[in-house]
Amino acid sequence: MKFSVNSLCPCGSKKKYKKCCKIFHDGKIPNTALELMKSRYCAYSVGNSKYIMNTTHVLNCDYSENKNTWEKHIKQFMTDTSFNSLEIIEFIDGLTESYVTFKANIEINNIDSSFVEKSKFVKEKSRWFYLSAEFNKE
Repeated sequence: MKFSVNSLCPCGSKKKYKKCCKIFHDGKIPNTALELMKSRYCAYSVGNSKYIMNTTHVLNCDYSENKNTWEKHIKQFMTDTSFNSLEIIEFIDGLTESYVTFKANIEINNIDSSFVEKSKFVKEKSRWFYLSAEFNKE
């Protein structure tokens, strides 16, 4: 999946991808769980499965030691999904635990599959990781 670095960032910042989430995809560590959440949404949108895997906590239910199969599932989801927009509803910032509630406007195989999620993030060794989520179908 090709995505132009000069396109607007899928996270909704109104900045170019190269000045926004790409810096995280290229290795900069997000300072907040909100930055991580937005950069993960963007990674799904631009087809960066490695970033999703590297920012998922080992206790997350989707985490797998079988990296090949896990990546294959992520890539299939990315292929089947149109990531239309992201709306941040609430951000609760903490030192080692944070929550981001958002609405992801997506279509899976051309069917509206938008949802609201409250994501839980944890900080370990100065890095934020996606731990878990509560979902509400819109």
